[in-house]
Amino acid sequence: MRLIAALVPLSLLASCSDPGFRGVPSVRTAEASEVGACRFVTNINMKPGVYGPVLGDQGVKYARNKVLESARDDGANTVVFAPVEPGGDVYVLKAQAYAC
Repeated sequence: MRLIAALVPLSLLASCSDPGFRGVPSVRTAEASEVGACRFVTNINMKPGVYGPVLGDQGVKYARNKVLESARDDGANTVVFAPVEPGGDVYVLKAQAYAC
């Protein structure tokens, strides 16, 4: 029981440092029309870890933040996400990363 009580705070602290939860402030999102003068870095695809009406939004938000983290790790500072159907389930997020 003591082990579980000690691990719970540690796991909460670890999740606070995960960019999927807190975001990546050094990378911005933009529209395709805003990156004409930027250098293309890479395409990024990410599947949300959860789906459905209860957790779907959190899964998409986490996946978007992980795309931003991946872009940063590849040397980009701007991400253009492909449009998704409003209200529809998102099974894959597609994005392009740029250095601007």
